Amino acid sequence: MGRTPAHEGLTPPVVDRPKRAAAKEAKRRGKLVIVESPAKARTIGRFLGKGYSVKASVGHVRDLLRSQLSVDVENGFTPKYRVPNEKREVVKSLAAEAAKAEEIYLATDPDREGEAIAWHLMEAAQIEPERARRVSFHEITKEAVAEAFENPRPLDLRLVDAQQGRRVLDRLVGYSISPILWSKVRSRLSAGRVQSAALRMVVDREREVQKFEPVEYWTVDADLLSDVHPPAFRARLTRIDGEAPVIPSQAAVAPVLEALKSAALT
Repeated sequence: MGRTPAHEGLTPPVVDRPKRAAAKEAKRRGKLVIVESPAKARTIGRFLGKGYSVKASVGHVRDLLRSQLSVDVENGFTPKYRVPNEKREVVKSLAAEAAKAEEIYLATDPDREGEAIAWHLMEAAQIEPERARRVSFHEITKEAVAEAFENPRPLDLRLVDAQQGRRVLDRLVGYSISPILWSKVRSRLSAGRVQSAALRMVVDREREVQKFEPVEYWTVDADLLSDVHPPAFRARLTRIDGEAPVIPSQAAVAPVLEALKSAALT
């Protein structure tokens, strides 16, 4: 029906139309693989072939701040991580690559450090868990890499927690003891959680050695010959009437030897 004089002066109806998105999200394509070493990235890239983009994190991408303790001891010893200045471009590049990839394979080393690096990569590069796959292999061969990519797994948060616990202990011990070394021994010395405890054990043992007072003692060995079971053999005296012998001097040996001449030996 067309417009009539009766429509004059009326407000046109409001028609709701769906708004277009300002920028349509680009479709993700390809598979991104992140390893630690650039040399390893080149080798694995040759193994995987087309469809895979292999990049390197060049080790850790986040760590505790160097200028402070970076551990909240009042709230569950929570670590405070940051991306070091020298790794910001690496993280930025990996985040850009991850944003375009359909699947992301975290192929860091197969240990707790590698597991933690994979977790830090997800956090720093904003990689969603549903797009992340953890792959690990113990040798850089085509067969081992192929098997790992056929059997991806979730991130092992127990290993991540283990690495974080070690890192926090390193920081707590190092930042607490190192200043004492600087004031008592010399500057620029560092104390670690393992070497500090090991040094204490060595010192305690050395003090025991220095306090030790040597006590003279003698042992008695005899060359015995059996008529039933030749040849002769050497035996050491270990019991006299069921008790361990105490022979504190050479003079005390003679009575023992005399007693052995008529003793039953077993």
